[in-house]
Amino acid sequence: MTFIGKKLAALILILLMIVGSLVLWIGIPVGWIVLASHLTNSSAPSLGPYVLLIFGIPVTMFLFGRFLYRLNALYGDVTDSNPHVQVRSAWLKSMRAERDNARPRSVLDVVMIASVSVALVVFMIWFFFFAGSSLPST
Repeated sequence: MTFIGKKLAALILILLMIVGSLVLWIGIPVGWIVLASHLTNSSAPSLGPYVLLIFGIPVTMFLFGRFLYRLNALYGDVTDSNPHVQVRSAWLKSMRAERDNARPRSVLDVVMIASVSVALVVFMIWFFFFAGSSLPST
């Protein structure tokens, strides 16, 4: 693969990870909520849709997280930046050993931290300025 081809592939993988993080935090929960809302009957509420949400969202997020992890590994293969870190079990380390993490930060780490930070800021803006009060007015 040429230099420009590697850079283009790396950029496409980064964009896929950014879009994937948005799907992970927004698309999957909203999709499951829409699916559960179509399965309910407005006349008789039941526990089924709630159980579907409680199990469906985390399982789907876990599987999609594995997909994002594979995208990150593919990015490391394309850019030749796959870190090979020797991991030693905690019980084999000395109490005086260095306490720093030898694992370097990956692109997926940065993308996920940024997406969670943006999601928290947007949620706080919505909650404090646009949500309104759920308390009954007198």
